[in-house]
Amino acid sequence: MNINCIAIDDEPLALDIIKDYCSKVAFLNLLRTFDNAIESIEYIRSNKVDLIFLDIQMEELTGIQLLNALKHRPFVIFTTAYERYAIQGFELDVVDYMLKPISFERFIKGVNKVSERIQLDAGGAKPENGKTKSAEASFFFVKTETRMERIENSDVLYVEGMGDYWRIVTKTRRIMTLMNARKLEEVLHEPQFCRVHKSFFIALDKIESIERNRIKIADQYIPVSETYHKAFFDLIERKKLA
Repeated sequence: MNINCIAIDDEPLALDIIKDYCSKVAFLNLLRTFDNAIESIEYIRSNKVDLIFLDIQMEELTGIQLLNALKHRPFVIFTTAYERYAIQGFELDVVDYMLKPISFERFIKGVNKVSERIQLDAGGAKPENGKTKSAEASFFFVKTETRMERIENSDVLYVEGMGDYWRIVTKTRRIMTLMNARKLEEVLHEPQFCRVHKSFFIALDKIESIERNRIKIADQYIPVSETYHKAFFDLIERKKLA
């Protein structure tokens, strides 16, 4: 499977880096590069473009304005020097948000996400809520006191309610955020996550053991309440091998 892509950036050096990285990835076919977003619009409309590497802060037309001008959008990876547009990227359903300078390792991670989403689209796989899996983001943003924090789904161990706040515990961080439970449930749902208590969401693949009504994750024992007991253990039963 080849992915036809273009790169749009008003910095020649940034375009050279994308060209170099694309040349090293067998499934990427870089069709063209543009140093002006306006010039790219007709090309995108007239050609089969699967993926755009898109800078945000450009003269005449920003990357965000370009996306809003497109009726049918290819997959998009933002390539930018600015963190402040991250939440807009999330709202626009971009596949990834890469901060400059971009390492090749980080580039590979981003294009692999695009490859996975294209394959899911081709397979037509749909989860229980009816949305295609390709529409499911592999990360989410939460607001802390001073900034928006990006969190990879795969890094989350569990989330604990603490009064009006939620503490998101990952492999490397503990992040406090003010968010209502319903909004959190929109992000932390099956098949990757499960709510087991009014104060706890857990990552199913991080469970180390289950003893009676307690789940062990990273040396933390998490209770399973009566409200969520049946749904949780029904889910575990479906995953049992014997």
